[in-house]
Amino acid sequence: MKRKHVLGTAILALLAIPTAIAVEPGPDLKSRLQKRTFKDAQGDSLPYRIHVPTQYDKSRKYPLILFLHGAGGRGDDNQAQLNNAQVLRFISDEVAAQQPCIFVAPQCPKGALWSPRRPDLTASEGEPTKPEMLVLELLDALEKEFSVDPARRYVTGLSMGGFGSFDLCLRRPDYFAAAVPVCGGAVPANAKKMASVAFWIMHGADDKVIPPDLSRKMVEALQEAKAEVKYTEYPGVGHDSWVKAYQEPELVDWLFAHRSRPENP
Repeated sequence: MKRKHVLGTAILALLAIPTAIAVEPGPDLKSRLQKRTFKDAQGDSLPYRIHVPTQYDKSRKYPLILFLHGAGGRGDDNQAQLNNAQVLRFISDEVAAQQPCIFVAPQCPKGALWSPRRPDLTASEGEPTKPEMLVLELLDALEKEFSVDPARRYVTGLSMGGFGSFDLCLRRPDYFAAAVPVCGGAVPANAKKMASVAFWIMHGADDKVIPPDLSRKMVEALQEAKAEVKYTEYPGVGHDSWVKAYQEPELVDWLFAHRSRPENP
């Protein structure tokens, strides 16, 4: 794979650029997600949307998918996080008929990030951001409320949410069975710490906002760490690779086929 020189400081500035074109995957899918707000013990809140299978049965265990939006979805309206709605394919009638799941989409506040700033992308993970801490607490709360399959918890995100997806796998590698970071990146030195998670990493080859080299380096690092990793790079695609990513024919089957490794809870 070709390598490009990456200026980490420029990357973090670019993370604040709103994500691009929103394309609806089908009618009325957003309305299937209930609006809620999670509050922690300190009173800090996190808006989120959640879809629970129509025929929810508490005696059955359901997969859980966490979706982290990009920078353009930040705010407090509990709507903008679904602007890039291609990801809602996971709650479409076609998918739900075969594999109903619990789908969760929190909303990061304006000016905040899902994962800590790392200007040179070589620093250690550091402390989680407040939104990230709230996401972790939200997941714990949902585990108590709903019947979640502990072997089939997944995370995906785009752009800023791609970085967040990697970071959550770093902090809770035993929690997630598989992850789909789209046009994101992480610190390659931390790959061993998240090697128990299966990854399908995707990026646009012509992405000028988040350089594809960030994904390429993570793929190499995860391969060296003996992780299961799949990489798809889209020629001629810029910073909207999620449009193609969430339409991948094998994505649904690939994701739901993964279960946490035996040593994981």
